[in-house]
Amino acid sequence: MQTAAAVADFRTYPKISDLADAQVLNDQIRVRWADGRVSPFHHQWLRDNCPCTECVYSVTREQVLEIVDVDEALTAVDVQIEQGFLSVQWLGGHRSHYDPGWLRAHAYDDESRAERQAARPKSRLWDSRFTLPVFDYAAVMEDPKALLQWLLAVRDSGLTQVRGVPTEPGSLALIAKRIAFIRESNFGVLFNVQSKADADSNAYTAFNLPLHSDLPTRELQPGLQFLHCLVNDATGGESIFVDGFAIAHALRTEDPEAFRALCEIPVEFRNKDRHSDYRRLAPIIALDALGDVAEIRMANFLRGPFEAPVEQMPLLYRAYRRFIAMTREARFRLVKRLNPGELWCFDNRRTLHARNAFDPASGARHFQGCYIDRDELLSRILVLQR
Repeated sequence: MQTAAAVADFRTYPKISDLADAQVLNDQIRVRWADGRVSPFHHQWLRDNCPCTECVYSVTREQVLEIVDVDEALTAVDVQIEQGFLSVQWLGGHRSHYDPGWLRAHAYDDESRAERQAARPKSRLWDSRFTLPVFDYAAVMEDPKALLQWLLAVRDSGLTQVRGVPTEPGSLALIAKRIAFIRESNFGVLFNVQSKADADSNAYTAFNLPLHSDLPTRELQPGLQFLHCLVNDATGGESIFVDGFAIAHALRTEDPEAFRALCEIPVEFRNKDRHSDYRRLAPIIALDALGDVAEIRMANFLRGPFEAPVEQMPLLYRAYRRFIAMTREARFRLVKRLNPGELWCFDNRRTLHARNAFDPASGARHFQGCYIDRDELLSRILVLQR
């Protein structure tokens, strides 16, 4: 028998309310909080989440117990509030202690679930009137609070700029690694965006690029993209951005049938050169488990021929044309020129980007870019917030 009152997590959970009392029922323990809320916890759930050192390895904070090894008909024989903790005595001798902050944070009564849903980070949709969040390189590199504010802006708006970045080649890696390791692709760890004769991507030419996400040909598109300006003396080449989530939201409202088609009918994207051949079949708009838009997958210059059932082909073309047309509407487009020492950091699975054509004879233009997965951004935010 053990009595450790551990919290099986690296995070801390503020005590929103004290435990007032607890009652053992047939298949659950009903907790009443000091603020009046009532939270039922099923026996299976409580036993599954026991944080003691027999059930959770204290070094990794990862679960050792598998609920299948516990009697399905397990019963709580006693429940007490001890030094503020919920203490449960199980039939068979095991005892579990639950921190009230942790317990309230994971309560699954309707009120608690609604409260957590309301507190989830929300994407801030934007259009051509967007006030671009701008951050200072030195502050981001030296101050964890400034770093956190930058990463929250990337998470919530999907587009940021950092200024004062050194213009030596390779400098981009230093700020990218403030978040996490860089994701390598067939274009390298850091890739050079310059016009060249033997281009293996339209990005490495001087003509315009339409709005797109990078690497839609991959099973998982890169989450974050960085573009760092080293030199920009050429005429033209302005950056263009649209919030793909905002366009999807507008399409969902203005043309629900087209929205559903882009969520449900998969499209194949292809990226082929002399040494590689990537292909991915997926919808243009992906929804998360809660039905919210989670990803936009789009690059017309990397799209294969549509392969949809005969009866769906006209609808797919209508929806696809509507989406592309909306990305061209002035109401959604943000146009900015990137200067030496500035970089874009944006959510590649949300924010579509484009480039106006430029004249390579008018001056040099050299950007460097790299990718980091969205998971690494979200992890870094949580660690900084601890």
